[in-house]
Amino acid sequence: MALSELSGLVETQRGFFDSGKTKDPDFRIAQLKLLQQVLVQNEPALYEALKLDLNKAKTEAYLSEIGLVIGELSHAIRHLRGWAKPRTVWTPTVHFPAVSRVHFQPLGVVLILGPWNYPVQLALAPLIAAMAAGDCAVIKPSEFAPHTSELLARIVRETFEPAYVAVVEGAAETAQALLEEKFDHIFFTGGSTVGKIVAAAAAKHLTPVTLELGGKSPCIVDDVVDLETAAKRIVWGKFLNAGQTCAAPDYLLVNRNVKEPLLEKIVLSIRKLYGADPRVSPDYGRIITQRHFERLAGFLGLGDIVTGGRTDPSDRYIAPTVIDNVRPEHPIMQEEIFGPILPVLEYGDLTEAISFVNSRPRPLTLYAFSSRRDTFRRITAETCSGGATFNDTLLHLASPHLPFGGVGDSGYGRYHGKAGFETFSNQRSILYKPFWLDVPLRYPPYGNKLPWIRRAMRFLI
Repeated sequence: MALSELSGLVETQRGFFDSGKTKDPDFRIAQLKLLQQVLVQNEPALYEALKLDLNKAKTEAYLSEIGLVIGELSHAIRHLRGWAKPRTVWTPTVHFPAVSRVHFQPLGVVLILGPWNYPVQLALAPLIAAMAAGDCAVIKPSEFAPHTSELLARIVRETFEPAYVAVVEGAAETAQALLEEKFDHIFFTGGSTVGKIVAAAAAKHLTPVTLELGGKSPCIVDDVVDLETAAKRIVWGKFLNAGQTCAAPDYLLVNRNVKEPLLEKIVLSIRKLYGADPRVSPDYGRIITQRHFERLAGFLGLGDIVTGGRTDPSDRYIAPTVIDNVRPEHPIMQEEIFGPILPVLEYGDLTEAISFVNSRPRPLTLYAFSSRRDTFRRITAETCSGGATFNDTLLHLASPHLPFGGVGDSGYGRYHGKAGFETFSNQRSILYKPFWLDVPLRYPPYGNKLPWIRRAMRFLI
């Protein structure tokens, strides 16, 4: 689509929205079912596109993308009517005999800017929330995953009227042109640098924004822990999608009493999951672009490589790599890695680990492994992150019942399940009061009414 046509597309969608068609829950459910049907029909093509873009294995593609999207669809279809019903809430006694309700209205026309690392899931999960809320949507997939972008564009074009849902392909200038348009909500998944650009552009129109960013998510390992299971789960969460996951464990913060045995178990787990040579494993991905490869390769010169470190620029391959003796001031600890490199730092007691985490920007997520419940209580009470998983990795973002999102530098706003529906809805507060009782206390002249008003206001609960 030519850049000059984008304004017309947005206006066409606004006209479709103004028709009121999307406000009908039956319409929304029918469209979600249609999307679910066409995704199942196109499952083989989705596998092929993800393989071409990221070398994703079929099982990994289903586990981390297609299956999650289909599950999100099923959840929305099942619960949408309940979400959309007006919610009656408590009315303070002082307002008697009023009734208070919260109504959920669709926002209008929304923009979804998808990333390249999970190009199916992270474009369609926000779309599901927007459709469930009754919005029209424009999706801009990442140009760095061209095969998936082209396939999504074809699927949407063949399934929905462009006045309802449209995919606009293109590079940075296309995204910039879209950001010049006035949308009713913008949903962006990506890095903090571009996130600031999106937020600044949205501010010109006072458009609300959801920013799903990232950051350096810590993984704390206590000294009382099942090392073998912890190592396997850390390796899975870190090297899934060749480490190109915004919520992946970014660095290990391990108690010095168990560091050496844990690293031994991690090396063994890498071998068990990906073989002696991960390059020939059918389950290990590739780095998305040459530029990203070169950035990651630049991290390999500091610290001591425990395992991995091998690269092949022609194949954009970086082996699963663990680096010990990393210092906090090293470049690898100053920015999100977003690749298959796991730096390791040690700590003496939990207070030291918590202080280290709290001295850095608030992460998208936090992981901790321990057999002590008190460790989890302290970490929960004394740290702040967008989300957390204890004794595993990534699983909290795979539940439609848990709102997912960041805090501070890792983003703001929540989605998945009901949280996504609410993100793309206007929660309209309405109070209805009949005529049959009208207490004169609140009206001028006030005279000596203040003591009585004070008493009445105690019931404003």
